[in-house]
Formats: sequence, structure tokens, C-alpha cells
Amino acid sequence: MPLPGTAQPDQAAVRAVLDAALAEGRSALTAPEAKRIADAYDIPVPAEALAECADEAVALADRIGFPVALKIVSPEIVHKTDAGGVRIGVATHAEVRAAFTSIVANARRYAPDATLLGVQVQQMVPAGTEVIVGMVTDPTFGKIVAFGLGGVLVEVLKDITFRLAPASEDDALSMLDSIRAAEVLRGVRGGAAVDRTTLSHLIVGVSQLAADFPEIAEIDLNPVFASADGVMAADVRILLGGPAPAPRRSYSRSEILTSMRRLMQPRSVAVIGASNEEGKIGNSVMKNLVAGGFPGDIHPVNRKADDILGRKAYKSVMDVPGEPDVAVFAIPAQFVAAALEEVGRKGIPNAVLIPSGFAETGEQAMQDELVAIAERYGVRLLGPNIYGYYSTWHDLCATFCTPYDVKGGVALTSQSGGIGMAILGFARTTRTGVSAIVGLGNKSDLDEDDLLTWFGEDPNTQCIAMHLEDLKDGRAFVDAARATVPKKPVVVLKAGRTSAGAKAAGSHTGALAGDDAVYEDILKQAGVIRAPGLSEMLEYARALPVLPTPKGDNVVIITGAGGSGVLLSDAIVDNGLSLMEIPDDLDAAFKAFIPPFGAAGNPIDITGGEPPSTYEATIRLGLEDPRIHSLVLGYWHTIVTPPMVFAELTARVVEEFRLRGIQKPVVASLAGDVEVEEACQYLFERGVVAYPYTTEKPVAALGAKYRWARAAGLLGGRT
Repeated sequence: MPLPGTAQPDQAAVRAVLDAALAEGRSALTAPEAKRIADAYDIPVPAEALAECADEAVALADRIGFPVALKIVSPEIVHKTDAGGVRIGVATHAEVRAAFTSIVANARRYAPDATLLGVQVQQMVPAGTEVIVGMVTDPTFGKIVAFGLGGVLVEVLKDITFRLAPASEDDALSMLDSIRAAEVLRGVRGGAAVDRTTLSHLIVGVSQLAADFPEIAEIDLNPVFASADGVMAADVRILLGGPAPAPRRSYSRSEILTSMRRLMQPRSVAVIGASNEEGKIGNSVMKNLVAGGFPGDIHPVNRKADDILGRKAYKSVMDVPGEPDVAVFAIPAQFVAAALEEVGRKGIPNAVLIPSGFAETGEQAMQDELVAIAERYGVRLLGPNIYGYYSTWHDLCATFCTPYDVKGGVALTSQSGGIGMAILGFARTTRTGVSAIVGLGNKSDLDEDDLLTWFGEDPNTQCIAMHLEDLKDGRAFVDAARATVPKKPVVVLKAGRTSAGAKAAGSHTGALAGDDAVYEDILKQAGVIRAPGLSEMLEYARALPVLPTPKGDNVVIITGAGGSGVLLSDAIVDNGLSLMEIPDDLDAAFKAFIPPFGAAGNPIDITGGEPPSTYEATIRLGLEDPRIHSLVLGYWHTIVTPPMVFAELTARVVEEFRLRGIQKPVVASLAGDVEVEEACQYLFERGVVAYPYTTEKPVAALGAKYRWARAAGLLGGRT
């Protein structure tokens, strides 16, 4: 028999089974039907046959060979065990008769109106590790394949991982290593490892089946018995779904870049609802555009004014000269549709919809009307229900919020206005340079994949950080992320950690596919760095452009305090990093610089009372030795080496090595009095990611850099 998923599948056989079931209006296949589909895709299943009476069950058991398993077959009974419809290890003729009678009686009590087609007599499956392989249709990402520990404890342990379908062999192999019980598959306590090749091919085959037949909503192979000799699915459950959702309008990469270029680098902006009245959104937007130094044309539109902030006002956007690149809306929701019609007729390609009062308040129809108008004229919509946007390298501040003009390499986006303002405050407090800050709001049109496509190509953007509550099209986002991650890091804060969507699932796989579990694995598959919270998202965005890309896994801690060294070591492990095992010659070299009561090894404890020269010598050694790939510094505030002295010497040495072409990530944890805050800011501005009062943050930032480097293919090893 070929490996699962490697032979040419018999799609015609699958089509015949599905068409027959759908014609009868059924949403679940019977076990014999599921077996025919499994056979068509070379999914290993036991020998089996359907018995309609006890005598037939005995004859089939004789033919298959004892022991056997017996299972009820009914279109209406999906969870056979719950119905008392399963017996395993049946070893004699008498036991077969008794099991048949009992199963049928249990099924009739469980579902009196169910159609009972008979009892499936099945070959007992060889022993092995019980795993689950499945597929579920996710509302955001579509078909996703699942793998994890299986059997009766599948929904208790919930040790499962997900990937987009169809999955590649590399995806499948990564799934085997992604569950918590991965060591069990490799063999423990003298047990043999499972056949990873066969198991990965089974995952690929199931994912391909799902991709080939969209009407299949869920697939459960549970349990699959995996051993050194191969795999076999003891039970196959296949559920059918309803009609596919209406396709979302899509744009080519070229179309996205063209419209986004005019949005982010406009030559002319019209403000619909511009006002001279203090406190109005239209007044704030105008002030920000003018005071921010936007070099292009600014055209206020207001039916009742001739002049706004010293600029000629127009009664209608149709009267504005030329063809503006962007129309910013600052008018009440009920007037937006009519104004958008004019924007479309004018040929303006982008509308920035600040007003609220649409889908977020239940007015979905009003929002749908805007989308229809925009599609009719080819206008891209940003919003509605947003704070606007900032494009700092073009001196554009198209928002009613406070201005921000510190140019840099970080692009920040948020679905929430409140989070947008937190982003703004963080940027100002930390003096983080940004290339853009963009509000997305209701995402009636433009969303994260449009922004990723643009920022991926934008030379002013080095890192992209996104707060999101949902994705309209998860696959489009994954495609955009995969195109962007090899060039620059993408950090995502996904809000809403809920599994409510799993409650209505009809299979074990579906019940386990909670929203957050799926997002966690698919974002990782896309190479995105997922931040656990808002603070982490902002800190990663600030730190990642500062840190050089590591060239290897060896991390060394140099600390002036033993306690910090222990905590830093814990943080290294927590973030999936590797403490270097120091070879003897390097250990001796470090010992030459530290006092006898210090400690080499890793962490390297130089002790707290050492002068600046000890810090400098050990940091130099860490940068010089090519076997060391990253440094984590732990500083303890003393009068012997004050905070700014430590900061200045560290920054000087790091810069010296960079000028020599030696660039390694260096992060620092500074413990001490309030002076360490200034020292950390000084270090950050000079390429050393440093934080006061914490050992976790600097190492988390380093871990994020490593995760991106691996996802981008710049560093081998773990993912």
C-alpha cells in the first residue's frame, strides 16, 4: 500500500458518495460511506463490513478475524460512543451476538427516531499511540487541518495544533513537533517512535481531501493508532457543510499598491466637513493637516463657508480643482453616502471615513451602502469609525487626535480608536519613530492585508505592528504576511481569546478548534510574531528595528548580580532561546576579567562591585568571540559603576564593533534607582535594547527577534 496521500486519489468515487448524501439532504456520512472516501484517498482504515442482523455479524467477524469491534451505523447518530453504540475487543461468536443486540437496543433508546442501517463489524486496530487527525472549516481561515493526541481524552487534554489546508509535508512534520506531547511520538521509556513519514503523509492526505471538496465541513480520524509500523484510523467521521460564503471582492497586488501609494503619499487632500468651529472633528483634521506641514494641496469642503483656516472652501467636492488623492470625511453618518457618491464621480481613489454610527452600532445596511457605492466607482474605503491616519514621512496628519511627527521605521495599525491613542502615547513617551499610524475601525474595505502589502514594500517601514480583533479574510492576510515576513517583522496583537465558535461543532476536531487556538497556530504558520498583550506589541515594534539579526542560537548572559542572572536565565528558557554551553577556553578567558568570587559559566557573574573596566572587558569578549551570537546584560546600580557610565561604555563598545562589521543583538536589564531609566533610554537610542526594573522585557524582545529571523529563513533551527 502506498504512503497515505501519495497515490493519485479517486476523486470520482468521493464525488459519487458526496452527491448521494447531499441529494438526501444529509449533513453526515455513514461509516461505510466514510470508509469509501478514506479508501479513495489511501487513508488506512481497518477491514470492515455492514451487518444487518446478528447472524450476519457473526459471519463477518469470522471472515475478518477475531477480535473485532462493532459500531452502530446511523445517519442521525454521529457520536456513536455517546449512544452506547460501540463495543471493542469482541472475541467470540457469542460475544458478537450479544454485542449486536446490545448496540441496537442502546441506539434505539438514545435516538428512537433514528434510521438504523445496521452494525459495522470492524477489524481491531493494531496497538499504537492514539492521535487525532482532522479538518474543520474555520470562518476566518477556511479549511484547516488539525493534529494532536487522540482517543477518549482528546477533548480533555486538548493537545492539538492547526495549519491551513492543504498542508505541505513540512507543515505536517512541524505539527508533529508542535503538540505538548511531541516527545511521546519520538518514543519514551523504551517505546518505539512512531513512523513520522507515514503520519505526516496522512495529515497531508486529509488536508488535500478537504481542499479538493469544499462541501466537506469537518473530518475526524479519531483515534488514529500510530506506531513504528505505520498508522491506521480506527474511526472516520465526515460532516458536510452548507453553501460556501459569497466571495469577497479582491484586488491584485498591483491594484493594492497603486491605491495605497496615493493614500499614504498623497499630493492633494480634500476634507469633507472641514470647519472653522473649535471642537469639531472637521476643525481638528484641518488644523492637523495645516500645522503638520503637509506639503500638498489641502481643500476644505463645507457648504456654508467660503474660507477655512485661511484656505478657500468649496461647496462640494465636485468643485475642488484637480483630482485629490484622498477625501477625509468629517461629517455625520447620515450624510456620508451622498458625499461618497460625489467622491466617486470626482474620481478620488481613497475615502477616509472618520464618522461612527455604522456597523458598530448595528447599522450594517448603512455601511453596506457605502461599500456598494465605493465598489461602483472604484473608491477604496478606510474605516468607517476611525481616528484617521498618520503618514509621517509625508508630513500627513489626517486625524482629529493629537499630532505626531517623529519619523522612524515602525508602522502601527489598530482596529480600535482607544488602542490607537495608546499607540500614540507610547510612541511619544518612548520617542519611537514611526512611518505611519493607521486606524482601521470597521474595516468595510481596506484591512490588514492591504496595509501589509503596502508596508512590506515601503522603504520607510522596518517593522509592522498590528492590533486586530478579527480578520475579514484570514487567507489573504496569511498570503500578505508570507510575502512581507522575509523582508521585515510583522507583530500582531490579536484580541478576543474565545472558543465560543467551537460550541456548535459536530466533531472532536471542531470542538477543539476554538478561535484563539486557530489564530495562534495559523499566525505562527504565517511567520507572524504574536504579542501576548498591548505592552508587548508596542515594545516588540520599538525593539525589533534596533536589534541586528542574530547569526546563531548561542546566547550569553553577563551580569553584575547573581539574582538577575537567575531570572534572566529563566527568561531565556521561557522565550525559547538557548543559553550557550561555554567551552573551556572561553570560560578561562572570562575568568581572567572577573574576581575570584565571581562565576564564569553562563550566566557570567562579574559581581556587583566591579568597576567599569570589568563590564567593558567582558562585553568586548562577548562581542569578539564568533561562537557567541547574542548578549544579555544584567546591570546592578552601584556607585562604583553608575548607570550612565555603564550605558555610555556599553553603547561605545557596541558601536565600535558595528563599525568593524561585527553586529550582534545586545539587550540589557538595568536594576537600580531612577537613574537607570535615563540610562535605558540612552542605550535604546544607540542600538542596545534596554529596560529598567525588569529581566523579562529585554529577553522577550530578543526572543521576538529570533522568532522573526527563523520565520524569515535567516536562522535555522527551531520555529
